[in-house]
Formats: sequence, C-alpha cells, structure tokens
Amino acid sequence: MSYLVLARKFRPKTFGEMVGQGHVVQALENALTTQRLHHAYLFTGTRGVGKTTVSRILAKSLNCQGPDGLGGITATPCGVCQACKDIDSGRFVDYTELDAASNRGVDEVQSLLEQAVYKPVQGRFKVFMIDEVHMLTNTAFNAMLKTLEEPPEYLKFVLATTDPQKVPVTVLSRCLQFNLRPMAPETVLEHLTSVLQTEQVPAEPQALRLLARAARGSMRDALSLTDQAIAFGNGELLETGVRQMLGSVDRGHVFKLIEALAQGDGKTVVDTSEALRRDGMSAASTLEEMTAVLQAMAVLQAVPSRAESADSATDPDAADTARLASLMPADETQLLYSLCLHGRGELGLAPDEYAALTMVLLRLLAFKPSSSAAAAPASTEKKTLNEAPRAVSVPAAVAAARGTTEIAAASPVSVSVPPPAPRATPAPAGQRLAVVSEPMRPDGSRPSAVAEPATAAEAPRVLAVPMRVQPPPSQRDVPRTDEQRGPAPPIPPSEDGDFWHATVTQLIAAESINALARELALQSQLVARDVDQWILRVERELLNQPSAREKLTDALAALGHGVKLAIEIGGVVDSPARRNKQASDERQRVAEEAIRSDPEVQMLMREFDAKIVPGTLKPA
Repeated sequence: MSYLVLARKFRPKTFGEMVGQGHVVQALENALTTQRLHHAYLFTGTRGVGKTTVSRILAKSLNCQGPDGLGGITATPCGVCQACKDIDSGRFVDYTELDAASNRGVDEVQSLLEQAVYKPVQGRFKVFMIDEVHMLTNTAFNAMLKTLEEPPEYLKFVLATTDPQKVPVTVLSRCLQFNLRPMAPETVLEHLTSVLQTEQVPAEPQALRLLARAARGSMRDALSLTDQAIAFGNGELLETGVRQMLGSVDRGHVFKLIEALAQGDGKTVVDTSEALRRDGMSAASTLEEMTAVLQAMAVLQAVPSRAESADSATDPDAADTARLASLMPADETQLLYSLCLHGRGELGLAPDEYAALTMVLLRLLAFKPSSSAAAAPASTEKKTLNEAPRAVSVPAAVAAARGTTEIAAASPVSVSVPPPAPRATPAPAGQRLAVVSEPMRPDGSRPSAVAEPATAAEAPRVLAVPMRVQPPPSQRDVPRTDEQRGPAPPIPPSEDGDFWHATVTQLIAAESINALARELALQSQLVARDVDQWILRVERELLNQPSAREKLTDALAALGHGVKLAIEIGGVVDSPARRNKQASDERQRVAEEAIRSDPEVQMLMREFDAKIVPGTLKPA
C-alpha cells in the first residue's frame, strides 16, 4: 500500500478536530445546530489553513445520515454513513469541487450551473465548492451571479480563495465571509507533537519549534516539512538535522552576534559572519533569527515578568534571551531590531548576500549609541551649572538687536544676566554682539540692566552671540507690486530682433519645436548672424542643453537656415518671449483703457460707486 502523507492522513474529519480556527468553527456549529443556514459561504485565508477541509466537513454536516440512516443536519457528522465516507473519499455525486485555477472560463461555470436544476441524487443538499474562486474571469463571475443570489433550496455554494481582494463585490455581498487566520507557532507546535506521538516518531522539542516557525502559520506546510524532516533524519527529528535541512542558523551564532554587538566587539562580529559563510548558512535566515531574538528581548525589557511565564520555562533559549536583555539597553534593542528588519530587504540588492550580511552587521555596530558621547553633554551641562558667575567687560561698541538692552556708554560696563549662561564667544568680523538682558516684568517695563559690581569677581557673565546685521528697508529684497515695479522698458528695435522673432514664431506655429527647444528659442536673443553660424544669448545655463540646441538647429535647417548655433550666457534685452510679453501687456492696456473710457461704465462708477475688479479684464 502506498504511503499517505501526513497532511492528508491527519486532515480533520470533524469540526472538533480543527486546529486554530475556533472563530469559524463556532459560527458554523451554531448555524448547523439552529439550522440557520446561508446559501453561500466564502472562506478566505492563506495556504494550508483549512479552507477545503472546512468545506468538506460542512458538506458532511449537511448530508450526514447517521449510523442508523435516520440522522439529519448536524454539527458533528458521524463519519461512518455512506454520505460521510463518499465525501471523504471524493466520490459523493452531490458534492462537486471545481478548481477555478484551471477551470476559470464561462463555459466551465455554465456546465456546473446546469447541474443546479436537478435535485440531489443521494444526499440532502447539493454542495458546489469552487476553490481559488478569484481566478475566475469576469464573464464567469457574471454568469453565476443570479444562481448565487437565489439558488434552489437544496443547493449550497462554498467558495474558497487566498486573495479575496480580487473577488468582485457583487459576489462578496451574496456570501457569508469567514477569514481563516494563520496559526500561531505554539498552535502548530502542539499539533505536530500530537501527530508525531500518534506516528511514534521520536522528535526533539527544539526541532519541532524550528518546523513550527518555518511553517509561517500554515498547518499543511508544517506537516509537509515534518514529512521531509522524517525522511532527512531517517525516522527521527533531531535539531541539528532540521537546522541543516531548513538552512536555519544555530541560535548560538545569533546569541554570539548580539552579545558582540552589545559589547561593541567588531572582530567577533566579522569572524562569526565568516563562520556562517563557511558553513553555508542562509544570510536571510541569520537576520530572521536575530529579529526573533531581539523581539523576545524587547518584550522582556518592557515586561520583565514574562521571564517567569510557562512558555519561557519550556523554551531552552529563554535563559540566553533574558541574559542579553539585561546586557543591552532597551533603546539599542529597538534600533538593532529595526536595522535587521530593513537589512533583510537589502540582501537581494547586493551581488553577494554574505557581503550584504556583513554590511548590515557592521551597520548595527556603527549606529550603536556611544555611552561616552552621551555622557559628554551631561557632564558639560553640569559643569556649566556649577560654575560661579564672573564679570565680563563689554565695550561700548557692542549694540543690542531688537528686543535687547542697548548699551551706549563710552567706557566698559557690565551687564547682569541670570545664571546659568554659556561662556561668551567672540563675534566674527563685521557682525554685532547681542547682549541678552533680564526678562520683561509683568507691567511691561524692564529691570535695570546696568549694574556696578563691587569687585570683578562679583560681576555676572554676559552672553554674547553673533548676530546678523539687518539692511535698511530700502535695501531689502522685498517683492514689489506692478505699480511699484513700473512699466517694463521698451525693447529697442533691431533688424536681428525682428528677424529672430519672426523665425521663432514660424517654428512654433509649424510645431517644429517643443519643450526645452521651444523655451531656448523664446528666451534667447539673436546677437549676431554669420553665413554658417548664429550666436544666441540666454540668461539661464539650464536652457543651454545639447539636446535642445540640436533640435533647434534641425528645425532651423528644415526651415531653410542651415547654420550652426553658438550659445553664450549673458543678459538678454530683446527676445521673442519679451516681445510677446510686451505685445500682451499693450493689448491688456488698450483693453482696460477702452473699458474705463466707455460712457456706460463711467456712469455706473459715478452713480453706483461701481469698481472694476483688478485682473478680470482680458483683451478679446
């Protein structure tokens, strides 16, 4: 007899055998018990979490006849009647499974729906199960909408998908949707332990933990990996064999790396990385294991009581994790976790993943917070606070900026400021010194800032900082309005200007130039014309691009001017853009003058105090 894989051999036959999907099982059991049954169900979730299994158990619950053949709809199918046996073996004529991944067209769906008009042959209900329903075409979805909304009373639809986002909302609205969640590693570990005890296969607990984590929430993947591990280990599951099969990194290397990072030991970090390279361990697996350990460390640092929980007592790595959690500050743990997480995505970008792994580890070491650097500002601040105030003489040339006390005495004076204050620094040449005075009183007055100390030792210090000298208002770069700016100076007439403006206008009208070449032509001034070369001048270097110059040269050649263009940077007085702007301004001025001189407009302004809104007049 051929061997039956664990994933099929231990497929649940009843709702009670389902693992990790209690929220779905409870809802279906209650619906079956009270017989409040919907006509369409949609099960969503990642691979290997039990979507097809739930569908088959539901079909058995609807068609179970009981051991004596007198049973009805039940939440606990017997498994021994003919209907239950046929559904488990895939021979029940009233239970149809359609794989939408390979039967996704409208013809396949129509042939399935043609069976809906016939009543069940053996069972109580017809059950149509469509797996991977999101693979159906839009035409196929539309073909099944009417039957899905109002099926016969003996027909039930069960849809399953791993990607519910691709299912049309018209289908979603006609179904009861249940989301089967990925299973926790602890749930997978517990089920694997039970399965291997039934199979009488010896297994180390740490090997099962590795398999449970590698399954990533899928029970089918966990059982398939267990089958592979049993074959790899010749009938037993050992931690070393499972690690070698999965390519997982030994937690000892991970603990060694994290401890070296905590101590700033770069040599150990690089040596461990090279050892992982020699052993052929996966770089991605190394970062994943480090991320898992750092996450456990962060939990212990935030909730120290978790170290005494039952899970920690059974975890062989709990002691090392707790030791590292006490060795590394919490903020550094968070930083390392974030860098490992982002470094995992960078491995595929590097030509050598081990070189990328080494760089990630060195980055962890480079961004390690320095305790000495962190302590330096604190000690400096403490020293500043404890220093005794000293007297500082300020020359009379020192003037205060706006909001500060101004000192205009001819002889040196001392200014009293409340300690603490940093040491005075000399101002660079050409800058003033701002003297910080005491704060203003509630009544708006300031206390006297000038005091004559008895001795030099009793005089307080002065805070002197460089301050930028503000230019007078007349010299500041303040945006001006059109009225303040005045009209633009007229463009002096020239033969070259007239010729260049006419040429550019002709090129634009023919759509011979566009984009940057068009801007180069509009913003340039024709300085000189020779037989085989024209010289253009532009104000901005950005316009002098080789591609734009080449396109403009080709357009001129097509127009009959086979010349080379030389571009120089300088002031532009006469350009097609400036001429166009001047002509536009002149048309605007004429239009405004025509409106203001209109008798009816003047009457409205005179009798009704009407006003012309600026910017609303446009020339026709």
